[in-house]
Amino acid sequence: MTDDTPATGLTELHARRFLTTDAARADKVARWHGKGRRTARENIADLVDPGSFVEYGRFITAAQEQRRDLADLVVETPADGIIGGTATIDGKPCAVLSYDYLVMAGTQGMRGHRKSDRLIEIIGRMRLPTVFFTEGGGGRPGDTDIPLVSALDVGSFALWGELEGVVPRIAVVSGRCFAGNAVLAGCADLRIATPDANLGMAGPAMIAGGGLGTFAPEEIGPVKDQTANGVIDLVVEDEAAAVEAVRSILACLEPNADSGDAVDQTDLRTILPHNDREAFDVRPVVETLADLDSVTWLREAFAPELVTALARIEGIAVGVVANQSTHLAGALTSDASVKAADFLALCDRWGLPVVSLVDTPGFMVGPEAERGGLVRHASRMVVAGAQLSTPLVGVILRRGYGLGAQAMLGGSTHRPLLTVAWPDAHLGPMGLEGAVRLSMAAELAAMPEAEREERVAALTEEYRKQASALNAARVFEIDDVIDPAETRAVVAATLQRAR
Repeated sequence: MTDDTPATGLTELHARRFLTTDAARADKVARWHGKGRRTARENIADLVDPGSFVEYGRFITAAQEQRRDLADLVVETPADGIIGGTATIDGKPCAVLSYDYLVMAGTQGMRGHRKSDRLIEIIGRMRLPTVFFTEGGGGRPGDTDIPLVSALDVGSFALWGELEGVVPRIAVVSGRCFAGNAVLAGCADLRIATPDANLGMAGPAMIAGGGLGTFAPEEIGPVKDQTANGVIDLVVEDEAAAVEAVRSILACLEPNADSGDAVDQTDLRTILPHNDREAFDVRPVVETLADLDSVTWLREAFAPELVTALARIEGIAVGVVANQSTHLAGALTSDASVKAADFLALCDRWGLPVVSLVDTPGFMVGPEAERGGLVRHASRMVVAGAQLSTPLVGVILRRGYGLGAQAMLGGSTHRPLLTVAWPDAHLGPMGLEGAVRLSMAAELAAMPEAEREERVAALTEEYRKQASALNAARVFEIDDVIDPAETRAVVAATLQRAR
């Protein structure tokens, strides 16, 4: 043997390594591509920096040697259907895992569980932001080589859950994601999905086995349902777009970037309608304040009366929460309270300052609202704001009424590091007309209806002057009233000093 002849072991290593690649299963990959899909390895390669992926457990196979030939398992069950390791994304350390749907529908094998246990534990020790492509059919019942009865002692779910608040975790869901795979997605901080995704606590076989009916996979947890109920945070066009979204979100975890470009801030002076009863879309306000192309909207279809987004303002990564008056006049419902509490908790875990844009008549009240558990959910929002450990800046755009406005501001106008208002904003313990009707109830009841309504209108207009932002600033209930065009600079200056 000459010096340049590979050793037998090295030859075998390269041969076995080849069998774990997409090139070794070209027919399967071609069929998968024909469905418009990318393989697990293709998604990972697109996400991480070239040459940076350090893989764990690539040579394990499904634990089925008692009923299948070893050679068959090596070829057909590479990595036991889960690929994972450490890498860098844009030069920053991370971890990435992906179930491989081309291996037994991405089901979770017992050796695969051992790999995910190992990786998740390593992720915690190394403090690595993690991306998990979770497509797959849940637990796999066919593994025979590892003695087990229930497999309920698998550690991955608890280990993954323990990482909340330790490292950022993003799940990407495409195709079918059921049972244990769905739980891993659900435990992540954020879930990004493609339009073809289905996400459910059980797949068709388990549902039918439980005597609950026969359903096609497409009927279980489709995207339209899982966005409306807030399970999915962001829907993107395809897996390539999901990777781009992951990159954008992870960028928010990095130290402040150089200040980005923004549109003309004087646009904010005319962005609100003259009639303060007229609804307006708050998203252009957010986009105007933010650096160009830096906004990522989250949970758009869930509780649309509240807007949540990640963005940058003069290079500072922030979370933005804003009332949306085009839905229920921007009133805070039970769902909006849940959305806000979840988002504030996310910002707290990820160390993101929060900018709150307030334009709300308060909490949505009444018998129907209370049936949805409003007291519990509204209180949870207040607690999340009060416990926020990252900087909070409040901007009252138009209406800041009642406990709803307080909840948007961490519980009090003095809770944020800075609370400012735009010149035409109004603040009050409740809606102005409601306050008049409540405080003057006895006097108004004695009047004829026409006279009563005229009196209410006059008193409301008088109260409007008292409730003006300038008057609230005069008695120091808020810190300042500013020109809307100054908002971006004032917010950025406060956050720069806080950090």
